Amino acid sequence: METVLQFIIGVLVIVLGLAVSIGLHEVGHLVPAKLFGVKVTQYMIGFGPTLWSRRRGETEYGLKAIPMGGYISMIGMFPPAKTGGAVRTASTGFFNTLVQDAREVSAETIGDDDDRSFYRLPVWKRIIIMAGGPAMNFVIAIVVFAIVLCGFGLSTTTIGSISQCVLPATSERQTCEASDTPGPGVTAGFQEGDIITAIDGVPVADWNESTAIIQKSPNKSLSVEVQRDGGQTTLTVVPLLAERYVQNADGEQKLDADGQPVTQEVGFVGIGPKQELVPQSPAAVLPFVGENIANVVNLILHLPQRLVDVANAAFGPGERDPNGPISVVGVGRAAGEIASIEQVPLGSKVASLLGLVGSLNVALGVINLVPLMPLDGGHIAGALWEGIRRGFAKLFKRRDPGPVDTARLMPLTFGVVIVLGAMSALLIYADIVKPINLFG
Repeated sequence: METVLQFIIGVLVIVLGLAVSIGLHEVGHLVPAKLFGVKVTQYMIGFGPTLWSRRRGETEYGLKAIPMGGYISMIGMFPPAKTGGAVRTASTGFFNTLVQDAREVSAETIGDDDDRSFYRLPVWKRIIIMAGGPAMNFVIAIVVFAIVLCGFGLSTTTIGSISQCVLPATSERQTCEASDTPGPGVTAGFQEGDIITAIDGVPVADWNESTAIIQKSPNKSLSVEVQRDGGQTTLTVVPLLAERYVQNADGEQKLDADGQPVTQEVGFVGIGPKQELVPQSPAAVLPFVGENIANVVNLILHLPQRLVDVANAAFGPGERDPNGPISVVGVGRAAGEIASIEQVPLGSKVASLLGLVGSLNVALGVINLVPLMPLDGGHIAGALWEGIRRGFAKLFKRRDPGPVDTARLMPLTFGVVIVLGAMSALLIYADIVKPINLFG
């Protein structure tokens, strides 16, 4: 019962963190919009039916039933089709109707406040308003990761134990005998307290990185750089091929469908980590956030193939890629598992949950900057294109082309919404029937 309660607490932490992140994302739009004089009629967290709302001044603030996003409503998001706001002749075409509806809805919000319309703002002000949401997510990520890195710390590459001999994982004997093969770590001269900094010239920042290199290098000579007593020492070790238990991210044995420990033959040195979190310098925060941003960008660039892999795993016998895309359902499940693992200290649980919130904000920030409507990046791209057109017109002394008619992008917006909806449905389904195995 206690484990179930801990799981629920983990999920609630992520739900609360996501709600706060969405709310602050919209604040990132709201504040500059009001500073620049745009009339904002609504600030809403969620979609669907309104659960609660309260009007303060000209803006209605509220919560909606489906907490999967949020929005602010600014008047005049789309410019009129013609000077003076004339509406074009109606068309029976579906996509033309989308465009006309968007213009009409935008025109209805303006009323007598055309001078406070969003489209009336200079390009740079519109960019600031639309970039404010993603910027807020990045600020949240920086603050959260600063707490994680500087307040709790990261796992280290400090050696805490060294095996004196090589024994199979399934061996009933736990003590070494004279006939046993000496452990490669002992032969190489490793000492407890050594800090591994690089293997074969590849810098390593955590224990999992060093383990991955060692396990993939049986019978291969590796040059290992370690910090010892304030100095730098280079050791040479040859990992032996040995049967080892497969462990999850928390050092627990991974079990098969029958509940039996899973083993594999991998490179083995016989060194174990010192179980501690080491606080990092504040200077490590921005590079850490930058690395997270790069990972999300890489995921987006390869998203089509990643989604194919997810579909193959969800509807076939394959396993999900731990580094692949995941829905909010999968994130919640991961948070619940982190919170319910009894062997993990409370501090490590809090750090991991905060890390998930930070990663969510990085993902929200990057995804919203994709230059497609209805994402923030789509509005930024439209404003930039308008600035380029007007700049060239001014340079060549041509007539001002006026604001870009972003309402004409509504068919594309419609398509993007369908794609995002289908992608979300696939990921949620996969996270239910074939969840990512992050913790064994």
